[in-house]
Amino acid sequence: MNLRTCLLDSFQAAVETANPAHTVPRYLPDPAHVNGRMFVIGAGKASAAMALAVERNWPENKALEGLVVTRYGYGQPTRRIKVVEAGHPVPDYNGMLAAQIILKQVKCLTEHDFLLCLFSGGGSSLLPLPPEGITLADLQELTEQLLRCGASIQDINTIRKHLSCIQGGQLAAACRAPVRALMISDVTGDDPAHIASGPCAPDPTHFSDALAILSCYQLDVPASIRNRLTAGDRQQLNETPKPGASIFKQVENIVIASAHQSLAAAKNFFQKQHFNTLILGDTVTGEAREVAKVFAAFIKEIRRHPDLLKPPAAILSGGETTVTVKGSGCGGRNTEFLLSLLIELGGLDGVYALACDTDGIDGSEDNAGALITPDTLARAREKKIQAGELLANNDAYRFFEQLGDLVLTGPTYTNVNDYRAMVIV
Repeated sequence: MNLRTCLLDSFQAAVETANPAHTVPRYLPDPAHVNGRMFVIGAGKASAAMALAVERNWPENKALEGLVVTRYGYGQPTRRIKVVEAGHPVPDYNGMLAAQIILKQVKCLTEHDFLLCLFSGGGSSLLPLPPEGITLADLQELTEQLLRCGASIQDINTIRKHLSCIQGGQLAAACRAPVRALMISDVTGDDPAHIASGPCAPDPTHFSDALAILSCYQLDVPASIRNRLTAGDRQQLNETPKPGASIFKQVENIVIASAHQSLAAAKNFFQKQHFNTLILGDTVTGEAREVAKVFAAFIKEIRRHPDLLKPPAAILSGGETTVTVKGSGCGGRNTEFLLSLLIELGGLDGVYALACDTDGIDGSEDNAGALITPDTLARAREKKIQAGELLANNDAYRFFEQLGDLVLTGPTYTNVNDYRAMVIV
């Protein structure tokens, strides 16, 4: 059995389970119950593929229109729902213009219409609509700082929701029509309030929480941002809609795909290949290189005591680690995790591993992730590639690029967070 191929096939099984073509149709409203306009909006790396799935499963004789925003390169050939491509992870003008149009259109809907929302990972960046006094440049600078400081996605989205006219339940608040939001979850715990920063979900966070996060990470943000958050904390501005608000009585938030489901599909794949398989969970978080050390210790323990999980064994996990960027290298959290894991394992025989982002992009590079084999460290030493130095410089991409061990998939048109698989034989 080719274990590299096995790892790649398991990743494909995980991704395919979250394919919008499979997940969206079963959650569409009954066309017979939609008497007015069927209006579709969305944002995220999967939104265009979700829109295409809606079109292919909605009757041709029933009206259908709308607008979704996705990352550059993630568009799909829709006919009735317009697709706009915009910046991610740093928001840009295209995204802001699309957000303005979406909010305006949503405000025009009546109680006889139906609003279908399609949200997925990346939706927060792709749907930026700052309030008065905050510029797009302010949001861009803030985003750059948040991405480098190692903040969790929950912390990042708490700030975003208080610097938006759409997120944190505000889109639902602007709509008179019934709302159904279909979500492909890229956040640990699958909380609708954090998927695309919850445009249609109640927001339990407050301005004070956003200020505390800025303080925690010691961020030097534009004065306009700090001034707005401070004014909100002093109750000089309206808070985002909270749990229990009456506006959510006509709103449904449905998670249609998640890391849990994708890990289950990967487990099924490995079991068919006769691997003893263990899922460690879909909510693994923390600094990528530190999480890798824990996983390495676990693998070594199994190597010493095979009765814990008899080889051939597969260990799976999901979630979203973070990287505090201190160097000037290239690479995302999955390659950083994998390089740290490789160093900790020290060339341990019989261990293979893969770590990839299910959206096909790890960080801001062109790879989904990478993989390691028992000879990876030896091959690096032969080429005089310094693993430790590259990790210290946050340059894991360069390490795996030089060895030909990057995983390149291109856009997958879905996103259920990170996928990690470790195989012991």
